[in-house]
Amino acid sequence: MKGAYRVIVETRKVKYDFRIKRNITIFTGDSGSGKTVLIDLIREYRRFGSDSGVSVSCSCPCRTLDNEDWEHQLGEITKSIIFIDEGNRFLISKKFAELVIKSDNYFVFATREKLPMLPYSIHEIYGFRKSGKFHEAKQKYNEIYHLYGEISEKEGIDPKFVITEDSNSGFEFFAELSKQKNIECVSLKGKSNIVKKLEDNQGVEGKKLVIVDGAAFGSEMKDVSEYVSVENNMILYAPESFEWMLLSINVIPDSNSTSILQQPEEYIDSREYASWEQYFTRLLTDKTKENPVWCYSKKKLSKVYLSAKVINAAKRFMKFIIWD
Repeated sequence: MKGAYRVIVETRKVKYDFRIKRNITIFTGDSGSGKTVLIDLIREYRRFGSDSGVSVSCSCPCRTLDNEDWEHQLGEITKSIIFIDEGNRFLISKKFAELVIKSDNYFVFATREKLPMLPYSIHEIYGFRKSGKFHEAKQKYNEIYHLYGEISEKEGIDPKFVITEDSNSGFEFFAELSKQKNIECVSLKGKSNIVKKLEDNQGVEGKKLVIVDGAAFGSEMKDVSEYVSVENNMILYAPESFEWMLLSINVIPDSNSTSILQQPEEYIDSREYASWEQYFTRLLTDKTKENPVWCYSKKKLSKVYLSAKVINAAKRFMKFIIWD
């Protein structure tokens, strides 16, 4: 399943209006914020149609999934947006995660819990607010995005220590940037126990820059955002992925991907790719596989990616960070 879909769910009293564009979207918020109401309305509309008093408008079928016989139900649903409330026990099961990753449906989970078995984006986590007499979705983690987006070019961020989630090619690249700046770069070697690993480097003086792949970091975002909000000397940088960044700087021969980068949702099939991170890795690998100099590997970075041409282009792309 590909594409972006606008969903409008409304009754005489409430209205929800939002867009879904990835295979996994998270709706979160305190009890009573409106998450369950939304799913109940979709369920009522599926059962009783217009007689329910609910209107659902979307170019893609909107479905719900419940505890009873969920696996059989899921097996019969295709090319739909499936809404699931946190009260369903199967939501945190390994079996469910495996089926979601292989599915050609989009999923919306209304939950306050993190789902570590699923690779979802930090950009697709939403909360709820009241606007006039209607509910509408808004991004839950704006405080993190604002922290990143409000950094002006004049002010800049001058890191004294760099921490990467990646331990392979991405780490090699940012280690080289750090080396040129004469600062240390360490790898977290994955997302597991990330806050504990950040605490282990707490004693380092100066501004710390934490670099993660935003496309699959959603399950850790709550813990990390809370930690970063207390640690004033820590900045989170979360591009879609390292491969996305390399494609975005547009210096690799015959790898122009402008149209894809502008609207990835129109190209990325949810059944084929569990996350956009996987897609951009495949895209970069395919675009460079015939070029022995630029051939990209996630495990080991070719020397050309550490050349002045690529390094300088990346520095310009990350213009809010002072690398020199």
